[in-house]
Amino acid sequence: MSNNELSTTTNSQTQTYVLGAVLGAIAGLLAAVLYARANEEERLAGGQPQKLQTGQLITLGLALLGIIRQVAEMGRPDTKKGRR
Repeated sequence: MSNNELSTTTNSQTQTYVLGAVLGAIAGLLAAVLYARANEEERLAGGQPQKLQTGQLITLGLALLGIIRQVAEMGRPDTKKGRR
């Protein structure tokens, strides 16, 4: 691998990491805003804001792992015929 190819690969990886970090931060911020808004609406309606429960966090974590796996699979070439 030549020096130019290595530089291009490194630049591509850096861009991928930066894009992933920015998109992850935006998604996390959006989720936090929506959660805070729902809690605030519940409080204003006279209810008790719901606390995060362990089961909900586990479910959310497993869903997040599924999404991460799908993103990782997007970077692999489709070598098996018949697979989507």
